[in-house]
Amino acid sequence: MTDEILINVTPPETRLAIVENGVLQEIFIERNRRRGLVGNIYKGKICRILPGMQAVFIDIGLDRAAFLHLSDLCGADRQKNPTEQIELLFREGQEVIVQVIKDPLGTKGARLTTELSIPSVYEVYMPFAENNGVSQRIESETERRRLRCCMDSFQKEHASGGFIARTASEGIEDSSLRADMLFLLKLWSSISQHAKTSKPGTLLHEDLPLSMRVLRDMHRSKVEKIRIDSRESFSRLKKFSKEFVPELATLIEHYSGERPLFEVYGVEEEIQRALKRRVSLKSGGYLIFDQTEAMTTIDVNTGGFVGGKNLEETIFKTNLEATQAIARQLRLRNLGGIIIIDFIDMRDRDHRTQVLESLQRHLEKDHAKNSISEVSNLGLVEMTRKRSRESLEHILCAPCPTCSGRGVLKTPETICLDIFREVIREIRQYRVQDLLVIASNEVVERLLDEEADTLSELESLTGVEIKIRAESQYNREQYDVVLL
Repeated sequence: MTDEILINVTPPETRLAIVENGVLQEIFIERNRRRGLVGNIYKGKICRILPGMQAVFIDIGLDRAAFLHLSDLCGADRQKNPTEQIELLFREGQEVIVQVIKDPLGTKGARLTTELSIPSVYEVYMPFAENNGVSQRIESETERRRLRCCMDSFQKEHASGGFIARTASEGIEDSSLRADMLFLLKLWSSISQHAKTSKPGTLLHEDLPLSMRVLRDMHRSKVEKIRIDSRESFSRLKKFSKEFVPELATLIEHYSGERPLFEVYGVEEEIQRALKRRVSLKSGGYLIFDQTEAMTTIDVNTGGFVGGKNLEETIFKTNLEATQAIARQLRLRNLGGIIIIDFIDMRDRDHRTQVLESLQRHLEKDHAKNSISEVSNLGLVEMTRKRSRESLEHILCAPCPTCSGRGVLKTPETICLDIFREVIREIRQYRVQDLLVIASNEVVERLLDEEADTLSELESLTGVEIKIRAESQYNREQYDVVLL
C-alpha cells in the first residue's frame, strides 16, 4: 500500500489529504484563525476545583476554561498525592504548566495534562518522566534494545526526564538520534525559561503548522509522493524536510497544474460526500450516519442489494462490505467518542464473528486509538474512537438556523394549528377587536386556502377580525400574532 499526501494551501487555510491507492482516507483542515491546540503548552492558573469530579478548571487564556482530570496528572504529581484527592494537590489561583491533549469540542473546553510531551522527528521528550520507551510498532527486539541503549546512555549524560523512540527512529544512526534528543533538550530549556517570566494565560510552546506536523509524524516508508500547490509553502516544506526528515525531501513536489490539485484527485467531491448522512455501498446497500453530541450512530441497510442465495447470505455480504466503508468513513469524517453500529441482524454466530473480525482488520489502518465490543443479539456493535480534534462536519458546517440542528421542520398544517391556539390565547388574555398574523409565505397560503373555513369560524366565535400578512424573510416555523 502506498500513500500520497496532497496539500492545498490558501492564505486563510491549509488542507491536507492522505490518499491510499487512489482513495481518499483522511482529510486535515487547519484555518489560520482557528488553529488546533493539541500539543500546545500553556502557563495557566487554576480558577476552580471540583472535588466531586476529581478535576480542576484552568484558565489558559482561551474563551473557555480548560479541564484537567486527576487521571491526566504526571507521575511526579501523583506521587505527591497518594490519597488520590485533587483538592489536596491544587489550590485556586495556583499557577501550573499544562499541555492540551484534546481541542475544545462543542461547548466543552480543552482537555489538559501535566504529563508534558514534546515530539521531534525520531523521539518524544517527556520532561517529568523517569523511564525511556520504544514505540510498539517497532517489532524487532534487537532494534528495540539498540534504541533503548542509545536513549539510556544519552539520559545519563545530559537529561532528567525520559524519551520515547518513535516509529521513524527504526534504523536511524545513533548520532542522528542523539542530535534529535539534544534539540529536544534545548527546546525544553527555552520553554522552561519562558515559563519563569510569563504571566498565566501565556502560550509557551506552539506545535508546528499542519503540513510540517504531518511530515514529522508520518511513517516515512509508506509515502510515495507529497504534492503541494503553493510555491512558497513548497519552499518552506522542502527546507524543513532537508533539515529534519531528509528521507522525505525527494518526495516533495510542487504542483503547478491548471486544474486545482484537490479537483484532479477527486478530493473535493469526496469531502462533499462525507458531509452527507447516506453513504452508498457498491452492492446497492447503504449506511446512514447520524452524529449527535453524545454519540454517533451508523445504520446498515441492504437497500437495493438482492444478491446471494438466500436472505441470510445477502445480509452477511452487506454487513461485510459495510465494515470496510465504516472504517474509511470514521477516518474521513474524523468521528470520535462513542460509536454505535447497527448491523443488519445475523442469526448465524459464525457470520457475526467474521463481520466483527473484518471491522477490526479494517480499523487497524486507523491511527486513532479505538476499541470494539462484541456483536449483541440485536446486531449492535459498540465501539469508541479517540477524539482529539473536531469532526469534519463540525469544522465545515454549522447547525441549520431554520431547524436548529433537528433536521426536521413542522409542517405548514402544524404551524397553522399553533397559530390558532396562539390567537385564542391572546383573545382570552387581552380585550382586542383586531389581530394581525404574520407568517411565512407557505403558511399564509395554507391559512387562506385549506384553513380558510377554520379561520372564518374562529373569527365568528371570537368576534375578532384576524388579518393575515406574509413575510418573505420568515422561515416556515416563524410567526407573530400582533395586537392591533
